[in-house]
Amino acid sequence: MEKGLREQADRMQILDLVARYCRGCDRRDFALVRALYHDDAIDDHGAMFSGGPDAFVAWLPKAMEPWELTIHAISNSVIVLAGDRAEGEHLVRAWHRTHPPERQEFIVHGRYLDRYERRGGVWKFLHRQLVFDHGEVRKVDEEAMARLGAEARHGRADRDDPSWGLTLLAGLSGAT
Repeated sequence: MEKGLREQADRMQILDLVARYCRGCDRRDFALVRALYHDDAIDDHGAMFSGGPDAFVAWLPKAMEPWELTIHAISNSVIVLAGDRAEGEHLVRAWHRTHPPERQEFIVHGRYLDRYERRGGVWKFLHRQLVFDHGEVRKVDEEAMARLGAEARHGRADRDDPSWGLTLLAGLSGAT
């Protein structure tokens, strides 16, 4: 029973790690993203980028520049544990919207193939690989955006996003 509870706790910690990565990218909290990788980790985004975590975080602002907003949504996660090491496969739908005036949506359907390691009791990425499975590009329906979002708060890719008003959530940031 104790082993089963430990494995469930490990899985939940790894899923939280993956969710924090998405938040860090989408809210442009690159200090948070950096905190999720071991110093000797590798991030492999194919021809776009492959290298260590410091270089990855240095590359992210330029990579995110064309996008007014992004949403990284994870589904169908599989995690295999082996002591202080684990591997995971997570389906990702990474939605990117360009800046006005003629906004477009670029939607990547893919997977993150991850290797994790627990060091000092903390799970972090040891290797993260993005696998592209499918993609879509379409124009933003500006009329629908105006009609559906007329009375709602709008999401942002910076610290003006409403989520930064939640003290505990904002406290996830790796920045001081």
